[in-house]
Amino acid sequence: MKKKLISVLLSAAMATTMLAGCGSTAADTGAAPAETKATEEKTEAADTEAETGTEEAAATGEGKVYYLNFKPEQADDWVDLAAEYTAETGVPVTVVTAASGTYESTLKSEMAKTEAPTLFQVNGPVGLASWKDYCYDLKDSEVYKNVLSDDYVLKDGDAVQGIAYVIETYGLIYNKALLNDYFALDDAEIKSIDELNNFEALKKVADGIQAHKDDLGVEGAFASAGFDSSSDWRFKTHLANLPLYYEYKADGITSSPAIKGTYLDNYKQIFDLYITD
Repeated sequence: MKKKLISVLLSAAMATTMLAGCGSTAADTGAAPAETKATEEKTEAADTEAETGTEEAAATGEGKVYYLNFKPEQADDWVDLAAEYTAETGVPVTVVTAASGTYESTLKSEMAKTEAPTLFQVNGPVGLASWKDYCYDLKDSEVYKNVLSDDYVLKDGDAVQGIAYVIETYGLIYNKALLNDYFALDDAEIKSIDELNNFEALKKVADGIQAHKDDLGVEGAFASAGFDSSSDWRFKTHLANLPLYYEYKADGITSSPAIKGTYLDNYKQIFDLYITD
């Protein structure tokens, strides 16, 4: 079986998967030297000799790399980096960027080909379960030697099968001007951002903004996720990760075939705010 190197996009423990650019336009960018080509052309040209290994190829100037990129918003950066790598090592690099929201289906299609990706992403432990047979053990690699913590490393036993390259944290982004306008209302129950430190306070503010949306000049308190496929990952994965993470943490486990729903009421409360406000 061919061994494939893997980069990993984690989805666990306060890290999220900001899938394929969060609505960014699909970008297909080309091989080194940096040229823009159609995805089909690049895919046909892409090849890998994974058993040779990227480090050995770099040392000899032989081999080639096919990188299937997850995030359209980073496509140009990867093409630029590929060009620099080729200039330094002589190893040609093809960068193919999957269209937004299609990475998993694209990866399945590309892996079925003889010239499959050398470098690809998986979506945390769930994604690794599907692709671990294609993953090269990175425990002796130079990149793993520079990893300071195993918190965001995916392992199968002692094998290091994935290393995080993107970690995005949770939080609420708020409109400061809008909140200040709300705090100034006579009937505002919350009067400062310092008081906005728990769900009850958040609900009061969201409901209050919604009740005064015409006065405040907004359509609603939340800019929340839609139910279409370009947006529903916001609550199907990002938001849903939190109650699962804290349930696993409370139970001292890292995986389970089923959930108890310990914190699903918290999820429901936030989701209700999405719909109401």
